[in-house]
Amino acid sequence: MGVSQTPDNCNSNCASCSADCAKRNGAAPDFKAHLSEGCSVKKLIGVVSGKGGVGKSMVTSLLASGLNRDGYRVGVIDADITGPSIPRAFGLSNDGLSVTSDGKLMIPEKSANGVEIISANLLLENETDPIIWRGTLVAGAVKQFWEEVLWKDIDCMLVDMPPGTGDVSLTVFQSLPLDGIVIVTTPQELVSMIVEKAVKMAEKMNIPILGIIENMSWMECPHCGERLSIFGESRLEEVAFENRLRILARLPLEPKNAEYMDGGAVEAIDLKHIRPALTYLEEALLQPAGQA
Repeated sequence: MGVSQTPDNCNSNCASCSADCAKRNGAAPDFKAHLSEGCSVKKLIGVVSGKGGVGKSMVTSLLASGLNRDGYRVGVIDADITGPSIPRAFGLSNDGLSVTSDGKLMIPEKSANGVEIISANLLLENETDPIIWRGTLVAGAVKQFWEEVLWKDIDCMLVDMPPGTGDVSLTVFQSLPLDGIVIVTTPQELVSMIVEKAVKMAEKMNIPILGIIENMSWMECPHCGERLSIFGESRLEEVAFENRLRILARLPLEPKNAEYMDGGAVEAIDLKHIRPALTYLEEALLQPAGQA
């Protein structure tokens, strides 16, 4: 009989466990998650931030909407289990456990334009119910969203990750076959330290960094059209240079976009400011839409 994989709930205390796993036998534990038979995801991109409140879910939603609009089949894993916002942005309501199953796998919900989405909020009876789980359970749910969902012929999957470098980020970096991450930030002064934390984690886990997107970069005055630096002058070029990052896009602070997000109409947002990021991702990672 072969050696089993290390259990997901491993606490590294072999004396209290009877499992004949890789760790007990001196082999490196295998944390890799695998898609179910018949599923296919060509490219997998994580969207990360070192801190909360930077608009990471909006950036994820805009990237998903843009790739979908350009003809790619797009999926989104809402890995921010305790603070999910992707379903509402795309106009999806759980309506009391809306995710269905084919008998084996969960079937992701689809937005109006066809973006396929799985989120903890779609599995709750009420979207306002809190998820009060320990970190290991939250991380396990993210693996399930990869392994136990019917992802059929997805060209590009985006993972909207929670802020920081905790259990979920570690699980995604260790378990999912990421092709790279996009870091989301804002112009605030402490951004360089926060970005550097995300960069160092990705480097330690050998995850490629595709680039950085600055959100809330400026706000246009509704009266004179002047660009106002609400959160201070941007240091994006300096931060990108210090961390050897490609600048993918700068996004303005637009109140109407927040209204679109809250109203479930993110797919109606103009994509002109995030277009440079879409162009780069499509040219660097993806084949022309519709090609095998």
